[in-house]
Amino acid sequence: MNAFEAPEIDWAVLSPVLVVLAAGVIGVLIEAFVPDRVRRTTQVVLTLAALAGSLTAVVLLWDTVATDGYAFVVDGTFLLTPFTLGIQAVVAILAILGVLVIADRTRTGEDSFAPTAAAVPGTTYEDAAREAGLQQTEIYPLVLFATGGMLLFPATDNLIVLFIALEVLSLPLYVLCATARRRRLLSQEAAFKYFLLGSFASAIMLFGIALVYGFAGTVSLEGALLALAHPESPVLELMPALAIAGVLLITVGLLFKIGAAPFHTWTPDVYQGAPTPITGFMAACVKAAAVGALVRVVFTLALGLDEPLRRDLEVGFWAVAILTMLVGTVAGAVQTDVKRMLAYSSIAHAGFLTVAFVGFSETGAQAVLFYVLAYGLATLGAFAVVTLVREQDADGVVLGEATHLSQWAGLARRSPWLAAAFSLFLLSMAGIPLTAGFIAKFEVFSAAVAAGAWPLAVLGVLASAVAVFFYVRLIVLMVLTPPTEETEDVTEAAGPEPSPAGASPTGASADGAAPATGTLTAAEATRARAAVVVVRSRGLATTAIVACAVGVVLLGILPQVALDWASQAATFRPLQP
Repeated sequence: MNAFEAPEIDWAVLSPVLVVLAAGVIGVLIEAFVPDRVRRTTQVVLTLAALAGSLTAVVLLWDTVATDGYAFVVDGTFLLTPFTLGIQAVVAILAILGVLVIADRTRTGEDSFAPTAAAVPGTTYEDAAREAGLQQTEIYPLVLFATGGMLLFPATDNLIVLFIALEVLSLPLYVLCATARRRRLLSQEAAFKYFLLGSFASAIMLFGIALVYGFAGTVSLEGALLALAHPESPVLELMPALAIAGVLLITVGLLFKIGAAPFHTWTPDVYQGAPTPITGFMAACVKAAAVGALVRVVFTLALGLDEPLRRDLEVGFWAVAILTMLVGTVAGAVQTDVKRMLAYSSIAHAGFLTVAFVGFSETGAQAVLFYVLAYGLATLGAFAVVTLVREQDADGVVLGEATHLSQWAGLARRSPWLAAAFSLFLLSMAGIPLTAGFIAKFEVFSAAVAAGAWPLAVLGVLASAVAVFFYVRLIVLMVLTPPTEETEDVTEAAGPEPSPAGASPTGASADGAAPATGTLTAAEATRARAAVVVVRSRGLATTAIVACAVGVVLLGILPQVALDWASQAATFRPLQP
């Protein structure tokens, strides 16, 4: 009998992921043993320290990995390339800023999360938990586990580990989406939709992995690359379409996570229903991690495809990019809810990112790395602003976020600095010069032109021009439109005649959709009578907004340092067949 030989593991290579996952385990123990009065502070400090430690580990590993080209553990089960480290750095930075927004509270001491997420909305149990001042600090271990999965997602050569990383990052997010303090039914509906559609996407991806194993006899990306480059296998000779089918199914699972069309349908509902800090965390961090994994898988396997199959894969990305940009810009232009508008903006940006994939080149990888950083900063900042614009009833009680566009009229008069920051983030998303978004889009479209896909770049520019409309519309509303008088809102909402959905000041029901009957529900009438206030942050959300604004400006005015870093990170090459 052969004796088992334990593999040698370089734990330093694993440190960016291990630090975060270990902190998540410690966070679970804190929930059990640390007293209530200090539990929240302990969790916040632990979470921020773990993410800062992960970012420090990435920095310390950079020189070694950049010099050697890669570092791996257990035959590629964990594989670090400069590009992977770049994605991990972006995820860690965005996660730190996201946690600042998650941990923020209003001047009344309330955060964005229900005191007991498992309680049935509207029950006496939920009311009692709220009156008792319970706080749901389990949020922070869940965020750490999700971030650990994101750090692992682009850092493996093994497709089974890739799938495990997908589940590790997804399962906590399914729970987090259902934890909103306000509009509880909408939050739970969003979580269920995300879970259901995410399960289908995971199953499709797993089926693709099975097909790759069927023709390659391995779940290693490098092994699949060698099988594609040297197709002596009778399976490939008899069924060459098996290879492209496996690659496409894995790609579909990854495209779902970045919200690319036609796999985008979950995005608007989930972004609207989830707690706003979680929405920002998902929009920035998950997209960065998923794009990194997509680059890792597709760019590697594309090297082994022959010219016809490679061309088929490129055509597929052409179609996805065009459809995603079209859906994101056209649907985003007609939205009346700020969170849904930002959701369709996220879909449009997924299309812009996909443009860089055509050609599967290092130039495209560089553009992708810079883009996810620029987009992540603007998106996190925008959602952080949304958390501070709230509704307030006649008794002075602060309610949920004021998300209908009409409620943002005259925001610059209430809070000039907040309106200025939000305008900066919107201009960056629109790709206006002197912002990070302009440089990011220029790099993406340049990568497409370099790959010979100039028509796709032209379509991207046109889509960007259309997207400018709904960004600038909101800026004009905040700056140039006077705030709607509360008395007018009350008259419209409480009139004796049923009002059409489009005439209501909110234009949506309490769950974010127009009433099917064309009349205002009681919850919607309450929202219509609510005044709009800018709540004071206790400092954490403000810090995140300022950091995001500074990052957007610096990347727009002085982008060369970040571009050089992205260029160095994109020089990875998978092992040649």
